[in-house]
Amino acid sequence: MLDVSNLTFAYPGAAEPTLNGLSFNIGEGEVYGLLGPSGAGKSTTQKILMGLLQGFAGEARVFGQPIASLGRDYYNRIGVSFELPTLYLRLTARENLALFAALYDRPTRSPEELLEMVDLAEAADQRVETFSKGMKMRLNLCRALVQDPDLLFLDEPTTGQDPARARITRELILRLKAEGKTIFLTTHNMAEADEICDRVGFLVGGTIPVTGVPAELKREYGERLLKVAASEGAELVPHDFPMDGIGSNRDFLNLLTGGTIVSMHTQEASLDDVFIKATARANRGLE
Repeated sequence: MLDVSNLTFAYPGAAEPTLNGLSFNIGEGEVYGLLGPSGAGKSTTQKILMGLLQGFAGEARVFGQPIASLGRDYYNRIGVSFELPTLYLRLTARENLALFAALYDRPTRSPEELLEMVDLAEAADQRVETFSKGMKMRLNLCRALVQDPDLLFLDEPTTGQDPARARITRELILRLKAEGKTIFLTTHNMAEADEICDRVGFLVGGTIPVTGVPAELKREYGERLLKVAASEGAELVPHDFPMDGIGSNRDFLNLLTGGTIVSMHTQEASLDDVFIKATARANRGLE
């Protein structure tokens, strides 16, 4: 669906390129997360792939075609949700979606259906200028789905949303994946990426030194250690056991059969841990 090879881009006057040999690919029906802090180049990458930035070196192909060769029909096939909402504030939510739907040369979803998807149906006839930031972000996502696109570019899609609303958005992204949509997500929210992404890549120094399935990366960068808390009288005593050979570890088996265990946790890394370690490793390689 999307293939990037040795992509390099520098803004005019910048001392260093924002992207420096960036390579990755996204398969059809996959949710891919490009992770990194603000300013790492995530949005720049998306803008190049949307056809909004020219002057890059390397190769970027979408739908099997070089991005530079794609015409206006390309925008019928992609949906875009920017980090900052791009909406008409004096129009209602319904009017915004009807206006954007009129721009496409393919069948579109109804405003009512889209607003129901993001729990904004009750605000359909409310002017967008009265919306909170979270509501604007959800309407922004509706805009990206108007023409039922094959490929979605989502930039920080849950910004400004409370935990309950953010969960609705994440569940919607997973439903879109189940419908066969391909989703390119950029975020610095590692927990969110862990929940919804099939694969992630960590953007460091304009390239991706580490990429993979979140669960596999967490195991690779974590410790093979089991932390156990057991009650001993009135106290809660911690115990650490190596995972290797734990099935025959007599001390662990004694705790397990003694009925005193209160909690057990394997020490896999979080994606935050993976990013910090990957960044440190990449920076050492650049020295």
